Amino acid sequence: MITNGFTFVAFLVLLAGIIVIVEKKSNSKIFNYIPGVVMLYFFAMLLATFGLWEKTDSVNTYYKGVKDNLLPAMIFLMLLRCDLRKIFKLGPKMLIGFFSASISIGVGFVVSYAIFKGFFPADTWKSFAALAGSWMGGTGNMAAIQGALNVPDSAMGYTLLIDSIDYSIWVMILLALVPFGHLFNKWTKADTKVIDEIGRELEKDKENMRTTIEFSDMIILLGSSLMVSSLSQALSVHLPQSDFLTVGTWTVIIATVIGVLCALTPFGKLPGSSQISNVMLYIIIGLIASRANFAELTQAPIYIVAGFVILIVHAVALAIIAKIFKLDLFTCGVASLANIGGVASAPILAASYSEALIPIGVLMAMLGYVVGTGGGLFVGKILSML
Repeated sequence: MITNGFTFVAFLVLLAGIIVIVEKKSNSKIFNYIPGVVMLYFFAMLLATFGLWEKTDSVNTYYKGVKDNLLPAMIFLMLLRCDLRKIFKLGPKMLIGFFSASISIGVGFVVSYAIFKGFFPADTWKSFAALAGSWMGGTGNMAAIQGALNVPDSAMGYTLLIDSIDYSIWVMILLALVPFGHLFNKWTKADTKVIDEIGRELEKDKENMRTTIEFSDMIILLGSSLMVSSLSQALSVHLPQSDFLTVGTWTVIIATVIGVLCALTPFGKLPGSSQISNVMLYIIIGLIASRANFAELTQAPIYIVAGFVILIVHAVALAIIAKIFKLDLFTCGVASLANIGGVASAPILAASYSEALIPIGVLMAMLGYVVGTGGGLFVGKILSML
């Protein structure tokens, strides 16, 4: 059993490397349907279930330190190849996708609670309201609703269990669906010309850029990304805090702004940012998955099932809305995670489609922080009447 934090992180990085090598060298068609990043998520979660590592103080310290420091650095590097002027051309469909995701999640909570309320204590609606706030924007909203409704800490245990297990599996499903985006878009008759045009323009930009990665490129990109992460975290603690704008949120915003600005300079044309950011992406995915545990699926089964009912209603409703408004899978997936996962996971899913689309994930997650508390309280009001 791994109890040392450095060994824990080293093992996850090695596991990611092995999966990437196997994906590259293997002729197996399984990787056409299950991307390497999903394989990493599954195996890390499986190993956590078997107890390969223990959540010691050392492991927890390294987990938080590496994840919190790499996320802003990764976002900065990925944004170096992004031109926001092209992103804004995506138009109002992204907003339709986001609010459709929010509303369908709210409907999912009402349906699920109506089905299972007989199995829950009388005031469980308060815990579900807190979870609704989290799934409409982030953990900050959950904390805000907990305080507003005076939800006792003891009652938050099942809420956190649902948030952890159901969310982890939902992220894995959305990542696994990325290769099938063209089939979904064909079914909804989505017009992806704008996204495709952005991709073509970025490809043209690539042709005019130096592609050979030199040592000087890697060291300056790595150093600058880590420095941006440090600077973002240092500045964020001095900015106004609220239930919506936490230290973590400010950190991501600052890293995003710096990345977008640097992308407009010659610094954004240095080769190697994609490769380094992908390394960070796999490390972060491994860390997130290491906190999930299949064994916990046997605990509080009614709560876990209720969480999945919420997600099923959300998925079906969002698919119907996508069909009506001709939304593509990228829009639906990122809108879903911008609500349920917030700033930590929406940019990661966006990056799975294209690094140029990361700002969409960040901006939509920011919108979630604004509407999450109000949305969660509104859902709670409805649940209290059932």
